[in-house]
Amino acid sequence: MGLARSWSVSLHGLEGSLVEVEADVSSGLPAFVLIGLPDTALIEARDRVRAAIVNSGEPWPPGRLTVSLSPASLHKRGSSFDLAMACAIIAANGLLPVDALHDVVLLGELGLDGRIRAVRGVLPAVLAAARSGMRRVVVPALNRAEAALVPGVDVVAAPSLPHLIAALRGQLAGDELADAVEEAHRASREADVQSNADPGRSPDARQRADMSDVVGQHEARQAIEICAAGGHHLFLYGPPGVGKTMLAERLPGLLPPLDRQAALEVTAIHSLAGALPPNQPLCSQRPFQHPHHTATVAAMVGGGSGLVRPGAASLAHHGVLFLDEAPEFSPTVLDALRQPLECGEVVIARAKGIFSFPARFQLVLAANPCPCGLAGAADVACTCTPTTRRRYLARLSGPLLDRVDLRVRLDRVGRGGVLIDGGSAEPTAVVASRVEQARERTSWRLRDLPWQSNAEIPGPLLRTMLRPEPDALAILERPVTTGTLTARGLDRVLRVAWTLADLAGRDRPNRGDTSTALALRSGAPQEVAA
Repeated sequence: MGLARSWSVSLHGLEGSLVEVEADVSSGLPAFVLIGLPDTALIEARDRVRAAIVNSGEPWPPGRLTVSLSPASLHKRGSSFDLAMACAIIAANGLLPVDALHDVVLLGELGLDGRIRAVRGVLPAVLAAARSGMRRVVVPALNRAEAALVPGVDVVAAPSLPHLIAALRGQLAGDELADAVEEAHRASREADVQSNADPGRSPDARQRADMSDVVGQHEARQAIEICAAGGHHLFLYGPPGVGKTMLAERLPGLLPPLDRQAALEVTAIHSLAGALPPNQPLCSQRPFQHPHHTATVAAMVGGGSGLVRPGAASLAHHGVLFLDEAPEFSPTVLDALRQPLECGEVVIARAKGIFSFPARFQLVLAANPCPCGLAGAADVACTCTPTTRRRYLARLSGPLLDRVDLRVRLDRVGRGGVLIDGGSAEPTAVVASRVEQARERTSWRLRDLPWQSNAEIPGPLLRTMLRPEPDALAILERPVTTGTLTARGLDRVLRVAWTLADLAGRDRPNRGDTSTALALRSGAPQEVAA
């Protein structure tokens, strides 16, 4: 009969809370009671933990067993509490020193044979543990590299419950535990190779995509460069086969590498979603999300009936969210993007709480001119009526498009253009160099301000501290007066003008910059212009 406690972490979105796991073994009829607002996965942990302890060679405590998860008012979700529960039970049964679990956070799901399985959200959980003052964390062997990204935390990786118990008892040397962890990693890598073997598939195909592959489309290429330099949103409009998807896929290659803080944010989101690439604990590349047009609101911005998970908008944080055939998406799904486009985060309200996920991405929309895609083609007749074309493009709402900075129409490149431009287009490395220089100018200008790109600068600052040259504003008076340019649209034109000035090496936008920015914003067809 005894009492023991261990520690784990409960994730609420990306925020984690330290949870005390108490196990009490008392006299009475055999029973296993789990209290503390557990969800279904946690309730099922009673059977998983019992089987794992017994199959690991440890006796199950006689009498009544009560496991409490505190604070009791906090909802607990997921299977990552298994390891903390098992260690607390073994310690309460008198088979493990209680002090061995002091100031140690345990994360991991147990298999029935005692193996410790990898879990989602290890990085945000370890970050939460570090913020709570805990300096030692036990994680599954396959989550070791991910947990080690958090500085100042001693990470202990364990492949199975017997290995961990032996280490806590002092019966297993550190090098023996390390050997067991390496064996678990070796088995996992062999399984990944066998399951992902595909000689015709190249996992880094997007990294090799180059701007020189795009033939013609000089205005669209300029728009992509401006988007990369200033962090702006883009709408590409034109018939099939003109290069809309190719341009969107090459935008991440023009963006600067993620800094350490941004990489940790992206990795935490992907860890929570279970989307971390195998054998790559840190997401160092800009994310690129390309959801299918049948995606639901939950898939796009996050949600779920049980455990709330981030959607494509958050998975594209610090990267690119590309919506191909944008009018084919549900209007409800498209309008759900209005909040993250405006404030850079997704807020999901549920009965059990409010969850928030960062979602500061660059949106690229692509659309055909009509359902058949042939409107405006010189060689093939379009079969859609004018009403059908208007209804098709009207699925992109005005409030959504008002948040898009650049709108570019792409036309088919003729045979002569293909021959002339072939092999002469600038490669990604050249364009990325100009983007980097422009961003350095932006960073220097905003060095005393909390923003990092022109797209983040608030409107009042654009009209006070960061005003362009006097004659540069004159060209914007008429569209604002006539209502063809909204107040939000005016701010976005000024942001693009600043990016154009940064690319050209000027200290302030001139009349040509604002004129070009206005033209790029007005480049969409009349049916969707706002």
